[in-house]
Amino acid sequence: MSAVNQDIDVLTIGETLIDFISTEPSEGLLDASTFTRYLGGSPANIAVTVSKLGGASAVISKTGIGALGQFLKNELGYHGVNTNYLVMDHRVHSSIILVSRTTGTPDFEAFRSGDYQLTPEEVSEEAISRARVIHASTFALSREPCRSAVRRAFELGRAQGKIVSLDPNYSPRIWPNYQEAMQVVAELYRYVSITKASLDDVHRLFGPDQTPETYITRLHELGPKTVILTMGKDGSLISDNGKLLGRLPTRAINVVDATGAGDSFWAGFLVAMLDGHSWQECLLFAREIVEMKLTRVGPLPAAMDRQDIYARLPAATPDFLIN
Repeated sequence: MSAVNQDIDVLTIGETLIDFISTEPSEGLLDASTFTRYLGGSPANIAVTVSKLGGASAVISKTGIGALGQFLKNELGYHGVNTNYLVMDHRVHSSIILVSRTTGTPDFEAFRSGDYQLTPEEVSEEAISRARVIHASTFALSREPCRSAVRRAFELGRAQGKIVSLDPNYSPRIWPNYQEAMQVVAELYRYVSITKASLDDVHRLFGPDQTPETYITRLHELGPKTVILTMGKDGSLISDNGKLLGRLPTRAINVVDATGAGDSFWAGFLVAMLDGHSWQECLLFAREIVEMKLTRVGPLPAAMDRQDIYARLPAATPDFLIN
């Protein structure tokens, strides 16, 4: 397939749902009493951010047909995300998640219906063929038939030479069977070319008290050629072909809300990668996007000029290279 036909930069598959985020800051849902409705789901958030940065994105997801499903479709469309492959099914309800607004890792409780009922037959081969990157999250792998839907998308993407991306955001609250989760994640990672994990992710997957380098090695062993590890205040690491390339430090900012920060980072990184930038420039660009997200409540601005963002990136970061 020629590149001219690849008119979707990032195709995300999996959960498109409603995030009800607490209006007031709270460390847990027990302390939260009022909530504001937002478009949510990691793949949907990434698709929206890619679109806001001027990229072309699309989603393959399942929602209900009621008011919440209509809200989700309208929000995606408003932000320029292609909804031609969104499946709205009268037999299901749209999934929702209650989330605490916090500067740390948010507390949440999920009420799932439509998101995990996406079937392999509902994965559009046309969408896969049009895309440059196929992206999904571990959340979507936690239940059938969506697990098989993601597997089919990854199989098709890998066979067509696409960039296949997986967010290893495993949570025992979503997927209590750890042994099953590790087996499925390992199987799907065989198709993956690039992955980004947070410290929370790798702690849940592999256990605490290992070095960042060990976590990166373990992710490489599962299959991905390129691994990014984000470490909160300790910055981010990137490794390619098993070689640790460098660390990018964080900058001092006033963190207001951490909800969706990882998705913002990942969307920024993928956009910069598709624009042909170096790994260091991709990390620098992603840092700009995540800082914008961390310093505001709710979504990122409706449109962001990525050329302006590229123009303000530091010319050089001497402490990036490890060796």
